[in-house]
Formats: sequence, structure tokens, C-alpha cells
Amino acid sequence: MNSGYALSALSLSVALILSPSSVFALDDPAEGDIEHIRVKGNMSQKSGEFVSASQGWVSGDTLLERPMLRTGEMLEFIPGMMVTQHSGSGKANQYFLRGFNLDHGTDFTVSVDGMPINMRSHGHGQGYSDLNFVIPEMVDNLSYFKGTYYANIGDFSSAGGAFFNLRNSLEKNQLFLTLGEYGYQRITTVNQADIGDGKAIAALEYQTYGGPWSDISEDVRKKNANIRYITPLFDGELTVTGMAYDNSWNGADQVPARAIESGLIDRLGSIDTQVGGESSRYSLSANYKSDDVNASFYVIDTDLTLFSNFTYFLDNPDTGDQFEQADDRKIYGGEIFTTLPLEVTEGSTITMGAQWRFDDIDNVGLYRTQNLKRLSTIREDAVKSSSYSLFAQSNIVLSDDLSLSLGGRYDYLDVEVDSDLAANSGNKGDGLFTLKAALKYAVSENLTAFANVGQGFHSNDARGATISIDPSTGDATAPSPLLVKSLGYETGLNYTDGRTFNISAALWRLELDSELLYVGDAGFTEPSRPSERHGIEISAYYWVNHHLTTDIEAAYTKARFSDRVEGEGRHIDGTVPGVISAGATYYQNSNQLGMSYTLRARYLSSRTVESFDEVSPPSTFLLNAQAVYRQPNWDITLEVLNALDSDDHDIDYFYASRLPGEPEGGIEDLHYHPVEPRNVRLTFALRY
Repeated sequence: MNSGYALSALSLSVALILSPSSVFALDDPAEGDIEHIRVKGNMSQKSGEFVSASQGWVSGDTLLERPMLRTGEMLEFIPGMMVTQHSGSGKANQYFLRGFNLDHGTDFTVSVDGMPINMRSHGHGQGYSDLNFVIPEMVDNLSYFKGTYYANIGDFSSAGGAFFNLRNSLEKNQLFLTLGEYGYQRITTVNQADIGDGKAIAALEYQTYGGPWSDISEDVRKKNANIRYITPLFDGELTVTGMAYDNSWNGADQVPARAIESGLIDRLGSIDTQVGGESSRYSLSANYKSDDVNASFYVIDTDLTLFSNFTYFLDNPDTGDQFEQADDRKIYGGEIFTTLPLEVTEGSTITMGAQWRFDDIDNVGLYRTQNLKRLSTIREDAVKSSSYSLFAQSNIVLSDDLSLSLGGRYDYLDVEVDSDLAANSGNKGDGLFTLKAALKYAVSENLTAFANVGQGFHSNDARGATISIDPSTGDATAPSPLLVKSLGYETGLNYTDGRTFNISAALWRLELDSELLYVGDAGFTEPSRPSERHGIEISAYYWVNHHLTTDIEAAYTKARFSDRVEGEGRHIDGTVPGVISAGATYYQNSNQLGMSYTLRARYLSSRTVESFDEVSPPSTFLLNAQAVYRQPNWDITLEVLNALDSDDHDIDYFYASRLPGEPEGGIEDLHYHPVEPRNVRLTFALRY
């Protein structure tokens, strides 16, 4: 689909969404009905709890009401956030926000029930965040933030972050069965039982998927199990959660445009059909909450084996460039914090806490392979990584309309690397202070203004901090700093009547001391050039009446390297300047029983794929549709994903690769992963 058609279609969709005709102009809403839709609506903010226009909260029920191709697309409820994939659906998604190609999570932090998901010094990239282990029906709510203004949030959070909180109760037990095209099958059960003074919730998920690819079957075999026990304890509540996840899949990697144009493969074909992976995650966590203290502890055992081939025959003409990345680790950690009155003014408070995390990585390795068999080892490392954090954030009530938040945190990271190349082994430690400030002013009962400034950071790969010899070339190389600072600014407005509409707008800027760059040949992530980003974000949610809800989110970002390097441009690879998402849901009845219909449109502008921005991939426009027939104890949902059967790109890269018969140095070309063709799925849900 060309960009002109995409823009025209998106404009039409937005016009339909924001200008409902008389067909939808039904009776005036009753206040109770609007409140019901608002609370379950697309972005119901908890009034008064936020220090920024770039925060929000979404109910778990709402997360289930949008059509989604993949689990990770739950994050697209965050305005301006886009979730794509460049390979098999069993691995972590690619994330885009605020001018970042976040890869798999380099500057976007994610947690589930208090457990951090981002992986330090990971075999597939720093900050790797795989959400495939989350069962969407178990999510109670999603809270999100953007920017560097929150003292309780540290590593990987320069662009923002998301917290998934799991359910502590069910209205009814639930069974879901989904069948779809390309071999998609999914069955999920969520059940609750009273045990003594507490209750247990258990959930099981099994999913298979072949995918639409012409020369491989993804052969996804995803298995998830959750068990959760909630009980009163002292003057609070204790929750203990066990989670188990196991998955295997074949991959459909990005492919060079010239291979499709020449007819070597079709649009859904592959160059190397022997790629894919296996992943598992097992965890046990405990959370205690009371009026005085919040505490959590977790143990995680996670493993990934991943085979890829992005350059084909560029480096190894005889055996090919296929490689294996391995990561096997255990993670231990916890957090404790309390909120106390602050004797400055009435209503002022201060929150103080501590966080701890230890990654015990038995092996993070990179290997040359052919047909999934190891040929040689590029590098193998064992890594121990410990972090300790203290934080405090105050909320000072200056008047009935004005409040000030001041915060800060101290982080210390200590790493030990035991490498198969002795010169790359060693210890390294680094610490830093970061400060935050936020001002919130209630201009009127409906309008609130925000101004924020804050320092943040991301950690670098431990292997890059102790390296002295490039394991691929044998050349000497300089180590990288462990911690890299960022500085963010934001000002914004939120306008709402508390019943029918909510509009937020933010102007922001982010300065980063260095971008993260994955060095594939050496198997680690290193910092590159300093950067600066600024942009504008607007989100609007309008509950037209008790039958129709609408939303639109739009973001524009300018992202540039802040230095000048001879022979290189200033554009940052992988960024997406413009993003628009819009949707509408129509309910036949105000109690949401009977029929309902949803349309969602998503537009991504042409990505930046090289530093001079002389190569312009096509933009992407997708339309998803959904129809639901709901009764009190059951419902049927029909999803039509990529309803227009677009052949746009999910993600684009520009680099050199070599196909058989091509010159020794390869050819620089656009490489992309196509969006999946139209995909129809039918779900039957039973509540009992």
C-alpha cells in the first residue's frame, strides 16, 4: 500500500471516528452508563494520581476488547507506542516509542507483578523484554508512564515503561477457545477457588500457530501456566504467584527487497528456512501490601536459544552466516517501600524505598552454526550482575491547585564477567545519582497543567564494560561505561470533564549520553553517539454516549545524533518520526450485551534506516476489525486482523548482505519483515 493511499484511508477512518453521524447519535447517555464505559474505556485515568500528562492506566478487561495479533501488542494501549516483529512470533517483539527503535526493550522498562522483564547483558540484546509468558486474561490492569520523572523507576526507562498487575479475584471462572487461519489455535482457562481465608487463581494457556509463510511453518507451541494465592496477612494482603512458560518456534526473518523483486522468493518467503528458537521462563514471586509497607521478592529462571541469519553468505560464503545466541540465567530480587506523611503542608507525603536485583548468568553465548548445528564458538561468558538502588519521592501540596514532586535515586551496578577469552574477563562497578522534579497545577476543575524534568539512565552490557579484545577479529577494543545518563523535559496539559472525554497533550525533549548499538559479530551491546529527541504527543478519548466510544493518539518525533562525525549523518537508525492510532467501538446496548463492533487503524510513517536518511521505506497502514456478540455467561468474537490485506512492512532495516552469486562485499539493501496478510480468528468465551 503506498503512503498516499494509507494517509487517505487513515484520514477517512479518523473522520468517521471523531465525527459520528446521526446513525450513532442515539439517546442521551445516562450518567451511570457513561461512567461504566469510562471506567472500562480505552484510557481511564485515575484522577489526581499522576505527575505527568504522559501517564495512564488501562483495565485488564479493556486489554481484552481490542483485536490483537500478538500478546505484546497489549503495549499499544500506550499512546504513541507501536509493537512489531522482525522474526518468529516466539521471540520478544520490537518496540517503538518517542523516536526510539527500542529493539526489544533497551530504553523501555517492563514489569509483571513487580518482576522486571528487561534482561541485562542478554544474548539477543541489552534490555531484552519478552512478554509471551503473560496470559492476557490474567492481567488486572496496565499502568504506563513516559519520561524520566519517577524516582521509583531506574534502569531501561529513559523512553518510558509499563507495569502489568495480575488479577487478585475473578467475577466468574472463564474458558476461551480460539480458532483462526494459518493453523492458529488457542485455549485458555482461568479459575478461582477459595482456600481457607484466602483464594487461589489458576490459569492455563496453550497456543499453536503455523503462520502465513510460503516456505516454513512457524510451528509455534506455546504453553503457559499461572497459579496465584491471595490471603490476608497481619494488617495487609500477601500474594504468592508461580508462573511457567515454555515455547518453541521456527522463524521467518526479515528478507532483502532485491530477493523479492528478482523473484528469488515471494513476499512471504525466506532466504534461510532453518532459523527459530526455544524459550522458557519459570518464576516464583511474593508481594505484600498494607497501609504501611509494600514489599516484593522474586526468583526467575529463564532460558533462550535463538538461531538467526541476517546477512546470508556475506561473512562465510561456504557455510553461510547463520548464528546461534544462547542465554541461560537465574534472577533474584526484590523491593520494599513505604509512604509517610511529610510535615511540610497538610496532605504532603514522601515515598521511600530500596530495590535489589542479582542476575546469575550461567552462559551467554554466540556461535556460528549451519542448519541449526554449531560449527564454532565466537564467545561464551558467565556473568554475575548485582544492582542496588535507593529512592525517595515527595509530593508536596503547595495549595489546593498546585503540587510539587521532588525525587531522587541512587543506583549502583556491579558486574563480574568470566569469558572464554581471558582478556575479556574482569570486574566493573559504577554508581550514579539521578534527580527528578514535577509541577502540577489545576488550572480549573477540568484542566490540569504539568511541567517535569528528570534524569534517567540505562545500563550497558557487562561484556562491553570488561572487553579488551574483539572476539571476532582479535583487534584491541576499548571498554564501555556501565551506566549511561539521560535527561528529559516535558510540559503538558490534561483536559477532561471526568465523564465523557479526556484529552492530553505533551511537548517533550530527551537527551541521551549515548545510544545503544548491538555488535552482532562480537555478541554484545555497546554505546555509540550521543543523541537528542524532541516531539509532541496528543491523545483524545471521547465517550460519545452509552453506545459509542472513540479514541485517537498521534505522536511526532525528531530524533538526531547531537554530535557530528565525518562520513556519517545525524539521523538515528530505526526511528519512526510519525505514529497515529485511532479506534471506535459501538455497543448495541448500553450494558454492552448483544452486538458490538470495533475498528482500529494504525499508521507508522516511513522509518529512518540510515544516518543520512536517503533511503525511505514505505509507510505502514493497518486496519483491524472486530465483532462481538456478548451474553452474561458467554460471548463469541470475530477478529479480522489486517482487514484490508495490506502488504506493508512490519519493520525495515538497511544494511549489506550477500545472496548466492553476488559480489564478495555484498550489496547494501533494504531488508524488511512483511506484515502478516489478512487473518481471521473466532473466539468462544464461557463464564461459569
